[in-house]
Amino acid sequence: MHPPPPAAGVAMDFGQNSLFGYMEDLQELTIIERPVRRSLKTPEEIEKLTVDEDLSDIDRAVYLLSAGQDIQGTSVIANLPFLMRQNPTETLRRVLPKVREVLHVASVEMQLTAAMSFLTILQEESMSAHTCAHSFLQIILLHLEHRDTGVSNAWLETLLSAIELLPKETLKHEILNPLVSKAQLSQTVQSRLVSCKILGKLTNKFDAHSIKREILPLVKSLCQDVEYEVRSCMCRQLENIAQGIGTELTKSVVLPELIELSRDESGSVRLAAFETLVNMLDMFDTDDRSQTILPLVKSFCEKSFKADESILISLSFHLGKLCHGLYGIFTPDQHLRFLEFYKKLCTLGLQQENGHNENQIPSQIIEQEKKYTSVRKNCAYNFPAMIVFVDPKNFHMELYSTFFCLCHDPEVPVRYTIAICFYEVSKLLNSGVYLIHKELITLLQDESLEVLDALINHLPEILELMSIGGESSAHENKLSSLPDLIPALTAAEQRAAASLKWRTHEKLLQKYACLPHIISSDQIYYRFLQRMFAIMMTNNVLPVQRAAARTLCIFLRYNRKQEQRHEVIQKLIEQLGQGKSYWNRLRFLDTCEFIIEIFSKSFFCKYFFLPVIELTHDPVANVRMKLCYMLPKVKSALKIPADMHLLQQLEMCVRKLLCQEKDKDVLAIVKKTVLELDRMEMSMDVFQKKNYEKDLLDQEKEREELLFLEMEQLEKEKHQSDGRSPSDKNFEKKRRESRTPIQSLPKNIPVSVPGPSSSTPSTSKEIKKSKLIRSQSFNNQAFHAKYGNLDKCASKSSTLAHTPTVSGLVRTAMLSLTDDSFRTRNANSVPASFSPNPVLPSTSRGTGNTADPKSSGTKDVQPRKATLKSRKSNP
Repeated sequence: MHPPPPAAGVAMDFGQNSLFGYMEDLQELTIIERPVRRSLKTPEEIEKLTVDEDLSDIDRAVYLLSAGQDIQGTSVIANLPFLMRQNPTETLRRVLPKVREVLHVASVEMQLTAAMSFLTILQEESMSAHTCAHSFLQIILLHLEHRDTGVSNAWLETLLSAIELLPKETLKHEILNPLVSKAQLSQTVQSRLVSCKILGKLTNKFDAHSIKREILPLVKSLCQDVEYEVRSCMCRQLENIAQGIGTELTKSVVLPELIELSRDESGSVRLAAFETLVNMLDMFDTDDRSQTILPLVKSFCEKSFKADESILISLSFHLGKLCHGLYGIFTPDQHLRFLEFYKKLCTLGLQQENGHNENQIPSQIIEQEKKYTSVRKNCAYNFPAMIVFVDPKNFHMELYSTFFCLCHDPEVPVRYTIAICFYEVSKLLNSGVYLIHKELITLLQDESLEVLDALINHLPEILELMSIGGESSAHENKLSSLPDLIPALTAAEQRAAASLKWRTHEKLLQKYACLPHIISSDQIYYRFLQRMFAIMMTNNVLPVQRAAARTLCIFLRYNRKQEQRHEVIQKLIEQLGQGKSYWNRLRFLDTCEFIIEIFSKSFFCKYFFLPVIELTHDPVANVRMKLCYMLPKVKSALKIPADMHLLQQLEMCVRKLLCQEKDKDVLAIVKKTVLELDRMEMSMDVFQKKNYEKDLLDQEKEREELLFLEMEQLEKEKHQSDGRSPSDKNFEKKRRESRTPIQSLPKNIPVSVPGPSSSTPSTSKEIKKSKLIRSQSFNNQAFHAKYGNLDKCASKSSTLAHTPTVSGLVRTAMLSLTDDSFRTRNANSVPASFSPNPVLPSTSRGTGNTADPKSSGTKDVQPRKATLKSRKSNP
């Protein structure tokens, strides 16, 4: 089969014309390269830019400022803070005078660099006030009125920082006295604007009497300036001035100026007056608020829709603070009018009556839509304040429709803002939080990952509030009436996984650790746990894999069914620990670290100790290296004398690593790890004073696993019984109480096995009664272990924070130690806290067996210290 012939229009021409065309293209490329070649420095230019390497930093700076080019002088000025830290005396004596000379004719870039360097030096506060006034202040004041606005503003920021360091006398003579002439109408607008900002800063340095005598006259003059920019600038400084002069002078001097400015002909001045009034509400008494400020605010709101959209943006941003400050002085009619005004702002630009004018051009329409979006975004920001304004009891009637509109707004910034506020809204609604269930689902299903990222910051707290319906609610878990929650959560995770925003995916997986307190164990097992395992196996982002591993461990801990637990453990060992990919084996070690942190020591030793230490024979050096780093944690999970046989196997593996390891990096880590292992103190079966808190915490973990296992066994016996006796009803009541989240033990705690009770089912009333008593004691005294406590289960403070509960559990533990079903360890057998009946597949990767402690008298299983000592004597 031959390829089709090329079309006539696209046939390749190798004639002379075509070759000339190629040559022209090459010439164009040559022309493009010419400017690059010309930009290279000639030897003469390089010679001029070369500086003697033997010069000190100070000498080099002086030389470059004197004879160097502009770019070199700019570099010296940018390096001025370093010179001040290194040699302040010589810098002030030799370099700073040169800087002052250069700045007279400096470019804009050098001026901005100098202002930034001076600001950095002042912020470090490494010099005295005298040095600041003598060396820097005059330079700053000299360039304060630079013709370039950007340069002038930069030097102004530097001066405002210098004011904080300077003494009162220096401020009065060097700044305040010259300011009297600079604030006159005869001066430039830029000079008067600078004067306004300096006056606002100076009020913090003088007493009220000095401010009244020397500053307030200038303030009144600038508030009545002929230029609206000056009036607006001075108006925004009145808040600082009011804080300096006190309440009485504010009421008699500042408030009348604000009232006059609020009626100014310029919209920007009126806006500045409004924002200043809102910020100063706390300084006025009730009479001033009701008689003076409220009418001004009311008038401003009424005129805002007829004014520019920028005024609406500011008004919508300050509306929550305004309603909070004026709360209590509104009449019912005024209250309703402000609420309706807020609702109107929440839908601004969305309703038909707010449609665009036909005469507007597309660019104006886009700009107007952006302003409307900003208004609705500010309304979403103020929504929690408005709930307080109307009272949470009236939320459904007054604000639910508005909340619905904000959650379904077509613009992402609006939905993003309301997602951030969702937790605050949930807290305010308390028992009425069920009203916004559907909106939670809507935001979880939002097409924008930014909205999802904002929502999941407080997702555990939100779900907890919704699961209990508020603290005052007497209902059971209310999420059962929300069937869309689980599909929304799974869809959100899949959307995050399909995107490139892995940090959002990682955060979401971390927040899913709260689910055992929200939904049932079976729902987690079938809808989430398998997904966590798939992420660990297939995802390419390490932080995401680790987050999935930790969440899977939490799901496993709170799983109530032993069969499901064993299935997950088997998959972890076979597909990760014995997986073909070394990456999977590394993730298995990560998972085991989380298991050591989250589960009891006996759980780890029962299921994961041998698979972990078998990785000392792994063919990949990275796996062995990671295992070496993990060995101290593995050893800390052992208890003596019950786990002596495991300790001997650990020591044997370490000796083999020392003797047989060929990778030099791994061998170096093994040697360091051996020293750390030798320094470690082993945990004992009995409590020790040194490790009392850790041992107590581990006992609590193991106790939770044991007691929940007993409850699971009793539940099986209940289903097997033919009739329901009164004691069975009592059991059912206690079981429901134990499954209620937050109020009792957290659900789905994984326990491994009952001891003898699992192999010999007891039907006598006495045994069942004793088990029920123990279950009741546990339910009544169990500490409140939310997911947050689980994340910090290694923290001492979180353990000691529930001391009364711990003591109750300890008393229960002392009672239960007399029962054979509650035996935790035996020196000659595996821990009895997990059932021997369900047998997991062999976890060995090649060899297979656990060393028998009874036959451990050979040389290979002697204690490690003796072995190391013999190795030193016989290298």
